[in-house]
Amino acid sequence: MNNENALAELSRGVVDIVSREDLLKKLSSGKKLRVKFGADPTSRDLHIGHSVVLSKLRQFQDLGHTVVLIIGDFTAQVGDPSGRDSTRPMIDHETVARNAETYTQQAFKVLDKEKTEIRFNSEWLKAFTGDQSKGVSDFINVAKSVTISRLLEREDFKTRMAAGTPVSLLEILYPVFQGYDSVAVKADIELGGADQIFNLLMGRDLQKIYSQEPQVVMTMPLLVGTDGVKKMSKSYGNYVALNDEPQEMFGKMMSVSDELMYKYYELLTSENLEEVKKAHPMEAKKRLAMLMVEKYHRSEDAQLSRQNFEQIFSRKEIPADIETFRVERAGKLSYILVASGLCKGMNEARRQITQGAVRLDGEKVSDDIIFEPKDCVVQVGRRQFKKLTA
Repeated sequence: MNNENALAELSRGVVDIVSREDLLKKLSSGKKLRVKFGADPTSRDLHIGHSVVLSKLRQFQDLGHTVVLIIGDFTAQVGDPSGRDSTRPMIDHETVARNAETYTQQAFKVLDKEKTEIRFNSEWLKAFTGDQSKGVSDFINVAKSVTISRLLEREDFKTRMAAGTPVSLLEILYPVFQGYDSVAVKADIELGGADQIFNLLMGRDLQKIYSQEPQVVMTMPLLVGTDGVKKMSKSYGNYVALNDEPQEMFGKMMSVSDELMYKYYELLTSENLEEVKKAHPMEAKKRLAMLMVEKYHRSEDAQLSRQNFEQIFSRKEIPADIETFRVERAGKLSYILVASGLCKGMNEARRQITQGAVRLDGEKVSDDIIFEPKDCVVQVGRRQFKKLTA
């Protein structure tokens, strides 16, 4: 592929490139480029929103370049303010370490392991912010060059301050920490979501301070979460994790609206959207759900997930492989739900009953009845079943 064609392919679906001319220049240099992407392990899961960027990174790898995947074990404890209307709770080091354990494994569902360099930004940011033998830390030197007015240009900071919502000093410093990542790994290109544009441009600013050639910045569209309202986020709980079990992944994809489904097709697949729109929306949604399960699991899992979904929801049947729980004595239904593992606690069990989300042999139960031991199937919500036996 010549450089012009490579530029066209890499630019497809991108929101911003700073700048196209610099990207073409880097591609034409013949150098193996270092393409950076960072993810803060604020939970144990990467989600399909991350895959929008990961897929673009894979395109660079297919062209022979190296992806530098930065696990933000330091910055996760600071908290990225991008797109947030409140301060993100700080996460302790132990939680961050646990969350980071499976990040690389999940990323390799999309990325080529042989062309990926894994780095943890605590490696340099601890030294960056700490005492140095020469007297002051690099952070102090950088702080002299980054102005408050520059940091306060962020739209999310402006919005929060106008609304009287606190903005912590630590949040203001976050872009500096992320920008220094680019200096540390000598990034040629950095990718991120569209809400990351300020942080990514800060990387260019800091590279100039360190006499490095500024990285090209590329931003990708943000994937709206399954709620159809906010961006997909671990914090908002509206995400489809790359590690979700096949049936869970299939069910989450089937829960999105028709309008959002077409956006998912556009950002997550290479399918022809005009052809997709010719199909019945329900069939198109099942096709999308199967594509996602096939991508992160196996085609056999996708087929089985579809069959299971149709058995439960389309034909109103009970799946054949549900677990069995023995009820030894009469007791409140809420207690049975907790004891069988269908609910995490009594409050949740009572709430599910009150909201009409619990069924016994298909019949809705709206009161916390005394359950007499018998053989039946209990259902909570759309996808949870247990076979009860006396």
